[in-house]
Amino acid sequence: MVRLIKKNYFLLISVFFIFYFSFNLLSGERGLFSYIEKKELLSDLKKEEFTLTSKIEGMDHKNSLLSTNLDLDYIEILIRERFLFGKKNETIYIIKKDEK
Repeated sequence: MVRLIKKNYFLLISVFFIFYFSFNLLSGERGLFSYIEKKELLSDLKKEEFTLTSKIEGMDHKNSLLSTNLDLDYIEILIRERFLFGKKNETIYIIKKDEK
């Protein structure tokens, strides 16, 4: 038995290293599966960043309409939506959305 192991020593060591490196290549913190999960997480975070950036830009635009150059049309829209005011001889209809 010892003779057989000594004879195939290089083969045993090389098979061990192949299994070791292939296992570490696929699993673990730096493995292939972890890389794929991190790549998906990165794409999700980029999408979330884009939506938050667009919301911030929208808020900045609305803020600029109210602060620097006072936009009377935008103020009228806000008064109509928030306080349900209308002009003389104007009928206001309130449409409620179905909440599910």
